[in-house]
Amino acid sequence: MTQQLTHDASLWVERLARFGYVSKGVVYAIVGFLAAQAAFGPGGKTTDTQGALQTILNQPFGKFLLTLVAIGLIGYVIWRFVQAIKDPENKGNDAKGLAMRIGYAINGVIYASLALSAVKLVMGTGGGKNSNSTEDWTARLLSQPFGQWLVGTVGAFIISLGFYQFYQAFSGKFRKELNLTELSNTDTEWVISICRFGLTARGIVFCMIGWFLIQAARQSKASAAGGLDQALQTLAQQPNGAWLLGIVALGLVAYGIYTIIQARYRRLGNF
Repeated sequence: MTQQLTHDASLWVERLARFGYVSKGVVYAIVGFLAAQAAFGPGGKTTDTQGALQTILNQPFGKFLLTLVAIGLIGYVIWRFVQAIKDPENKGNDAKGLAMRIGYAINGVIYASLALSAVKLVMGTGGGKNSNSTEDWTARLLSQPFGQWLVGTVGAFIISLGFYQFYQAFSGKFRKELNLTELSNTDTEWVISICRFGLTARGIVFCMIGWFLIQAARQSKASAAGGLDQALQTLAQQPNGAWLLGIVALGLVAYGIYTIIQARYRRLGNF
């Protein structure tokens, strides 16, 4: 009986995890699609993951669709904490393994905030305040003792995450997480190319967000901080900005597709 309960719980965690990857992928794909529209044609806009949730809500049957996304994001959060606590992928308890597991927990907290935003929008209690959440928490950190050092450290950490995305893209290490044996060689190559493009685009965005935070720390000015939306706007303002924005936007769509691919083909380990 105990084994059956454990098996059933594991099965539900797996289903929630895979549903969560789909929801995360949909959110990133919407951010990328809107930015690509802004870059290459009329309509569209640069936005962040919060804006993607609002976009979903504004569609026909928006509350129903956003409810599904919210459930998926909650499932993703649960999976991240399972990864951190249960270690189903056997990352281990050495320094590298613990760093990975702490990273999963931090990622879980971040997406818990996004899931909460989705729930509030569905319930009609969110979305009324137009605030820059990155700027808000940067201001809170700056107000703490050694606040500039804290913000600068967070910025450097986010840049390091960006370089880790580049490392994953160019080393192809992410392939170990995917079971692509049932795909043909041609399909596999397409999947790998899409994943690499997506990870590279996300790495660029992470490096820009980290740089904004370092500037906020250096100037002791929270308004210098910026998130995904600000990174895309900055790209658009550069020489040949439409092309820069468009390429990164398509990369974010590719990252969304990569995340959805994870929903289908990722090895989740034993838990």
